[in-house]
Amino acid sequence: RLYQIPFGMPNCEDESEARTLYLVGDFSAPAEFFVTLGVFSFLYSMAALVLYLRFHSLYTENTKLPFADFCVTVCFAFFWLVAAAAWGKGLSDVKAATRPSALIAAMAVCQADGVLCNAGTTPAMGLANISVVR
Repeated sequence: RLYQIPFGMPNCEDESEARTLYLVGDFSAPAEFFVTLGVFSFLYSMAALVLYLRFHSLYTENTKLPFADFCVTVCFAFFWLVAAAAWGKGLSDVKAATRPSALIAAMAVCQADGVLCNAGTTPAMGLANISVVR
């Protein structure tokens, strides 16, 4: 929800007053889907572990239970692939929206003649990139 994050920019005509720039975009849905699926996968794997260890005889006697377990695991694998792709796209959109050159282009104060705006440092996205790789 980038639209909730304000940036204070200086006003070159009147130094005491600052304008506020709001980013554009809401990329929370892919992230929420990714995290929700991760939580459900964890809960299912814990339940399956209890089933395998505690109720091993029930699992081996019933032929439908291993097949149902296989089907649920395949569904989780498919949705994990979809969630990772959605989060990867969402992350690339967040990177594009927060790129320093895009932020400078959105600031009206930087468009005036004789004004030189510098981004300073680039945002560190290493941990976000790792979350997509997992």
